[in-house]
Amino acid sequence: MPLKVVSWNINSVRLRIGLVTRLLDLWKPDVLCLQETKCPQGQFPSAPIRAMGYDHIAEFGQKGYHGVAIVSKRPFLTEAARSFCGKDDCRHISVTLAASKPITIHNLYVPAGGDEPDPRVNDKFAHKLQFVDELGDWFTRDCVPKGHESILVGDLNIAPLEHDVWSHRDLLKVVSHTPAETEGLLRIQKQGKWVDLMRSHVPADRKLYTWWSYRARDWEASDRGRRLDHIWSTAGLAPKCRKIEILKEARGWQQPSDHVPVMASFAA
Repeated sequence: MPLKVVSWNINSVRLRIGLVTRLLDLWKPDVLCLQETKCPQGQFPSAPIRAMGYDHIAEFGQKGYHGVAIVSKRPFLTEAARSFCGKDDCRHISVTLAASKPITIHNLYVPAGGDEPDPRVNDKFAHKLQFVDELGDWFTRDCVPKGHESILVGDLNIAPLEHDVWSHRDLLKVVSHTPAETEGLLRIQKQGKWVDLMRSHVPADRKLYTWWSYRARDWEASDRGRRLDHIWSTAGLAPKCRKIEILKEARGWQQPSDHVPVMASFAA
């Protein structure tokens, strides 16, 4: 069965539930993974989503910030959530879908890391680096169950490649593109034998962004973006990925998130 998966940092699902239903209506994914839902557990606005045929919802949320959720037309075989760095701050959720090989979808929201790229003076940046290290350890052990394929999506808050940012030189000392972060993310991608599906379809020498700051007076004209949102898969599933789409038009919707949805379409 074909599979279409969308990932989106929605920056408050209750504030932007109308944008969520708009996306579901326009692009009709099978699965939508949301980050930064900012929604307490049990208060996810499920009614308008279920009314559109998305009857299966897994959420891991808390009051005020962070939070992740997965909504789907297809039933879940399993649901799970994992905590990192000794914090129950709702940054991961996973579900498994039935297929010829079951597909486990991991939805992640990596810490942003604050403004100062020095873990000695910035606890938020230290937390981010620790999170990436723990993620790498998990990837080498049991992230993908035996006999499964897997898709990993989310706001990883790191733009790892030179052309994942508007200026490699200017952003080398800016959180999200520092060597400590980019080298860490590329290392764990290699450790987990993940395929970066976006860069499999868009060559690494081409600019590719998924985030544009709210601070920009005209985000589209200045186009100072970063690729913070990612879709990876296991090597066995990667050849079935027929299409990658960056739904840039959503950045121009009324009261948008500063991230745009990213979508991967897989053949049966």
